[in-house]
Amino acid sequence: MNYVIIGASAAGITAAKTLRKLDKYSSITIVSKDEEVYSRCMLHLVIGGIRDTKGISFIEDDFFSKYNINWIKGTEVINLNVEDKIIVTKDDKSIAYDKLLIASGASSTIPPIEGLRECENVYVLRNIEDALQIKESLTKIKSAIIIGGGLVAIDAAYGLIEKGIKVKIVEMAPRILPLQLDEESSKVYKTEIIKHGGEIYTGVGVTKAIINESSMVQGVELRDGSIINGDIVIVAAGVRANTSFINEDSKKMNRGIIINSKCETSYKDVYAAGDVIGKIGIWPLAVKQATVAAYNMSGHEKYIDDEFGFKNSMNFFGVPSVSIGLINAPDDSYNVDIFKRGNVYKKIIHKDDVIYGAILQGDISYCGVLAELIKNKHSIQKINKNIFDIDYSDFFNIKRDGAFSY
Repeated sequence: MNYVIIGASAAGITAAKTLRKLDKYSSITIVSKDEEVYSRCMLHLVIGGIRDTKGISFIEDDFFSKYNINWIKGTEVINLNVEDKIIVTKDDKSIAYDKLLIASGASSTIPPIEGLRECENVYVLRNIEDALQIKESLTKIKSAIIIGGGLVAIDAAYGLIEKGIKVKIVEMAPRILPLQLDEESSKVYKTEIIKHGGEIYTGVGVTKAIINESSMVQGVELRDGSIINGDIVIVAAGVRANTSFINEDSKKMNRGIIINSKCETSYKDVYAAGDVIGKIGIWPLAVKQATVAAYNMSGHEKYIDDEFGFKNSMNFFGVPSVSIGLINAPDDSYNVDIFKRGNVYKKIIHKDDVIYGAILQGDISYCGVLAELIKNKHSIQKINKNIFDIDYSDFFNIKRDGAFSY
């Protein structure tokens, strides 16, 4: 069997490692545009000078030799021929496959804001090259405008603040981190950013880039007519699945490659996982999809029973946060319990003795048991204690043979 994987991030690496576990002898080849394996979640640490590029790797130094995996790095795939089962790289190399996994990820996009795409000093933050370019620019600047207020944006802001750069964040939603946190927990990071000299503009979008005669951005104009000055702009507002190598006339897409519960695409022997499928771009989900894909590629039937994962975890300014499932109650039929003490904030959303969502900030202990309860919709009806004191011991039993059961 000849396995080929496009992409060397969370999904691609997970799939390769899983395939080798299931199939000791077949050929496994990874083809990636990236020349290094690294965690995109840690790019802000490179910007902030906290780690170098090797410091954000998530594999062992001998990973490829240890698992007998052929890695063709720094090579972009430009064509997929599903009839002949061949991928073609930018340097005109053809690589045959028996089973193919597309884990090519996604790329940041610059929105069609007047003048923005013509500027020289506009950056995105998606790969190691982006992080290094931003880091290199820091010696010449004092302030940076960040378009977007999601997790990538706050990652970038945190890295810049570490280097003494004044950040100015513009987010169209009413708060920063709108998909990850509620108003109360979001406010904690907003306060920290402002305390460190930053500015945050929410509920407003950017309409125009202000450019000088050298095509350098000097600021942006907001929808309300106000102007924000800045030395560079970092765009962290949206991504597009990397699917340009797939025939436009035949691919079945919905913001990304459509897959079934076995991670199969509409093409025979072609699978997909990770950001390229255009769903929630979080690490645990990419790993889950890649694992399922690897099992099915190697002839071991496995299904994605759900797409549950941590909505996200983060740690900025020494304040850790985790959100799982719902972050706000959809309607009044849900109960919302809140615990606040000092810098600790906990929120649990439940209904009919089932927990549907939780936010933990400041103290994220027992987030594992909450994730298990939310994922499997276990009833907490028989638990006679405060909902914030629930732990694993409330659900595990010991069988006669000594094994634990849930």
